Amino acid sequence: MIALAAGPLAPLFDDPRVTEILVNGPTVVYAEVGGRLQRSDIAFRDAADLRQTIARLVGLCGRRVDDANPLVDARLPDGSRVNAVLPPLAIDGPLLTVRRFGSRRLTMDDLVALGSVTQAQALLLRDVIVGRRNVVISGGTSSGKTTLLAAMAAYVDPAERIVTVEDAAELVLPVPHVARLEARPASVEGRGGIDVRALVRNALRMRPDRLVVGEVRGGEALDLLLALNTGHDGSLATVHANGPADALRRLETMALMAGVDLPHRAVRESIAGAIHAVVHVDRQADGQRAVSAIVAVSRDGDGWQVTDLPSAAGGAA
Repeated sequence: MIALAAGPLAPLFDDPRVTEILVNGPTVVYAEVGGRLQRSDIAFRDAADLRQTIARLVGLCGRRVDDANPLVDARLPDGSRVNAVLPPLAIDGPLLTVRRFGSRRLTMDDLVALGSVTQAQALLLRDVIVGRRNVVISGGTSSGKTTLLAAMAAYVDPAERIVTVEDAAELVLPVPHVARLEARPASVEGRGGIDVRALVRNALRMRPDRLVVGEVRGGEALDLLLALNTGHDGSLATVHANGPADALRRLETMALMAGVDLPHRAVRESIAGAIHAVVHVDRQADGQRAVSAIVAVSRDGDGWQVTDLPSAAGGAA
């Protein structure tokens, strides 16, 4: 189904080695293979041909993209993430970005074999999950945060109920009791949108043993911190950041964006009480993804501090 809708891009969708597809106009197509971007010889006839392909792919998601709605971010039936931008927002022609997820999810053993996680780090991450610690996984775009989170989730007791909340669902967790929630954008008329923050609040009414937020981007940070301070131990979330301390500072900033008149000190104290550890993942110049730090978070006066865990040293990064 996807290959038919993909038109000229079908060979890239059929290639299991391709993890990302980047289309910068009708004649410029890149594919990521083995962590490296490669220029493809695939081209569209013209901008109209590319636009039709985008419309077909987006249509598979039950969404539409047109002059009135020139931005779309959605999930394909196979779980791939598709983002499209049309002119005039895209100056040189329609833009398409597809993040693909393999049919076989990587386990922690796979990540160790690939050099993304050391054996010592894998044991530490297992202990963190089994010990029901609240963990934030940080890193840049396409650094492997989601892959690592899914691998860590394999250590969760199968009897526990996990509720996941995502803007566009990517997580497929290797445990039996998972309830998945996905945000819904507003219609063209501006109605019917359900954001991640609303889903986080609703998830707390669904009796989760653990809460997983696929990516914290805004005011939902405050709701997440409140949840983690009130008994939802063992929860996980990801955040874009350049390092563990930066991840916590970003959580502070996003919590303050929630529109609640809280003093900065109260937010910092909430983070110190809610987050137990931060795992940071780097994407290196050669395309290798690796865990570069695992730190403990503890209270420091009215705020928080991070401390490197000795057993996390010697990572592939």
